[in-house]
Amino acid sequence: MNRLTLYTTLGCHLCERLETLLARLHHGEYRLEKVEISEDEALMERYGVRIPVLVDEAGDELDMGFEPSRLAAWLADRHCLDETAWRCQSGEMVSGEEERGEWKPSVQRSTGRRYLG
Repeated sequence: MNRLTLYTTLGCHLCERLETLLARLHHGEYRLEKVEISEDEALMERYGVRIPVLVDEAGDELDMGFEPSRLAAWLADRHCLDETAWRCQSGEMVSGEEERGEWKPSVQRSTGRRYLG
């Protein structure tokens, strides 16, 4: 199981986005420990303007992991990127779907409203 740490603070919408992306793109099981930085001056100084910061077991940090491409690259470097989920997230076709004519975008627009496809 992959153990990750998320430096965050209450109400951080970017942290919530990172958690959502992580749940979608991480291959296999992982444990996410959330560390509230507002309760510690040293953590506030280190991470205050950088959150969310995702850290792996080796101590390697990812700033701005709420950007899908940055998170995907970081996970791929650790061999825990769900490639299929990433292809779907980034709008690419899953292998073989194009030849079979089965690929459809995940979101279709009609009359200005968004519908899941």
